Amino acid sequence: MNSANILPDEVKMKFAALDECIKAAHPTLPILLKEIHTLLKNDPAIVTLLSEEEIAIVVEGLKKQTKVEISSAALKKKTSLKSVSLADL
Repeated sequence: MNSANILPDEVKMKFAALDECIKAAHPTLPILLKEIHTLLKNDPAIVTLLSEEEIAIVVEGLKKQTKVEISSAALKKKTSLKSVSLADL
């Protein structure tokens, strides 16, 4: 199901504006993120209607705003049981 036909116009406009701000490194990025947060908080049902592309826009905006890179895969730590004895338990 295409969420573009279901989402309210205000939400669609905010996502389009956020996408443009990300591409242009516009200073209104934090304001748009806050407005989108408020819209989604006021109507949580909208969240279930978001497409993967719309979610990716929000994630990209948050990454740019917080200057944090989100890891795509967690590293697995290998543990060796060779040096474990009964006393360690």
